[in-house]
Amino acid sequence: MLVILIIFIILIIYILSVYNKVIKQENAVKNAKSIIDVYLMQRFDLIPNLVKCVKEYTNYEEEILEKITKLRTEYVKEKELAKAGILDTEVNKIMVILENYPNLKASEQFLNLQKNLTKMENQIQAARRIYNHEVEKYNNTIGIFPNNLIARILNFTRKEFFEMEE
Repeated sequence: MLVILIIFIILIIYILSVYNKVIKQENAVKNAKSIIDVYLMQRFDLIPNLVKCVKEYTNYEEEILEKITKLRTEYVKEKELAKAGILDTEVNKIMVILENYPNLKASEQFLNLQKNLTKMENQIQAARRIYNHEVEKYNNTIGIFPNNLIARILNFTRKEFFEMEE
């Protein structure tokens, strides 16, 4: 009887330690995601300025500019990382297209915006690496045996990595 009680106590302690570890890692994933959100919002706050600057030089890419503005608004409402990846792709497209406008490239306002967007991109990439690292640790913790049994019972599910198109 005493042996069964000791085994039961050890099992409860183990379950609690796994639970606490998973909660800490889940919070680290949430924190890393919020850091990405901050950098994305900073970057997306530059978009209206970019759109205004570019509109002064061209009407040809107006469709892309409208799409970027729409995607930015959707991301702000939903905070869905997949939308951030699509928006990132569209912003990169406009930066490539703008290479065809020498007057725009020479604009001090545009150069400043381009520099700030590049800085934001670097910060987003760093935050993305941190987020994906935290997701990997979390997924590994809830995926290994016997933690996976406990995680399944406690309804912990795998997190998705944050991937952006290059």
